[in-house]
Amino acid sequence: MNRVLVPLLMATLVVGVAAPVASDDVGEVVRAGQWQLGALRLPEAWRESKGAGVLVAVLDTGVNGRHQDLAGVVSQGPDLTGAARSAGLWGRHGTAMASLIAGRGHGDGHKGGVIGVAPAAKVLSIRVTLENGDPLRAQQRSGGGNALAKGIRYAADHGADVISMSLGGGSGAWEGSADEEEAVQYAIGKGAVLVASSGNDGDAGNRKNFPAAYPGVIAVGAVDRRLRVARFSNRQDYLSVVAPGTEIVTADGDDAYVVGEGTSSAAAMVAGIAALIKSAHPGMSPYHVRTAIELGARKRPAAGYSRAYGHGVANALLALRAADRLDAPAAPLPRPGPYFGAGPEPSSRAHVVAGLLALVAVMSVRVVMTRQRRGRDLT
Repeated sequence: MNRVLVPLLMATLVVGVAAPVASDDVGEVVRAGQWQLGALRLPEAWRESKGAGVLVAVLDTGVNGRHQDLAGVVSQGPDLTGAARSAGLWGRHGTAMASLIAGRGHGDGHKGGVIGVAPAAKVLSIRVTLENGDPLRAQQRSGGGNALAKGIRYAADHGADVISMSLGGGSGAWEGSADEEEAVQYAIGKGAVLVASSGNDGDAGNRKNFPAAYPGVIAVGAVDRRLRVARFSNRQDYLSVVAPGTEIVTADGDDAYVVGEGTSSAAAMVAGIAALIKSAHPGMSPYHVRTAIELGARKRPAAGYSRAYGHGVANALLALRAADRLDAPAAPLPRPGPYFGAGPEPSSRAHVVAGLLALVAVMSVRVVMTRQRRGRDLT
């Protein structure tokens, strides 16, 4: 079954002002809008770890390292899409995700702009899909050359400690791929922690979503400011945790910011938490990193687990404390089973060996804030 990479990124409202706005003012507004910093207890977690020494591979639409909040953070990996870059469309979603993972902010004391969950980590950008609305998508060669599987293997072979995939099945293709599942297991064998978004059709089809459903991948859903599961967040029995995913401000393009919603953002934040843990505990296995994140979750379901919340709402500080306990010399370590995820149905694996999962960058953007250069109007 042939598949073409199909990201989902919709801008519905542009907000501007009539007078020029100083860049410092924009930066302060952006930082003030990052409600997830308190929800994840990041200021406290940063006393223990900021992700130093960790490389996070962002498999997405590409990452624009020229954005002021990502200066010096990004190294460019391969473009596996088989398509050229369309002006103004390349790397917007990937840049947004990278900023949530390892944004540094900017300005005096880096107090403005987007700061990521792991602000001392580095990002490896691997382009595996095109932006929504990119006119080149129609010209993209069918299947994209198995981009996701190749991207996972490239990340693992080039030292990625964490692989972040804010992607999901789309365009009617919701099965898994044997090539992708093998790539996931290959990366886990190399010690990489894989994180993916659970999907954004929880209020519609609520379909099984890949790569989140592959065994070994940490699947992440979304919650709102009140820590309630977002209506769009997919509910599945392979869900690991949930994290902030509504009203999320991110970097966008060269000089802009976007406010959006989706499980994409939630997954990027949990990838950042994994980076904090890997920095503090470099030798910790992917399974035990996941265990620490789940043990550190708050607002846990009464039964201990649910398809909506997974093990609860991710919390960076509590995850680091759980990792400390797991990494203690005398700590009894839990042993993983054959899966920590449901995996594709046996009938679908053979069906898609030659194909590629259609990918969706699952972040539905609602408000765009663009800061023009050299003091021009905010448009």
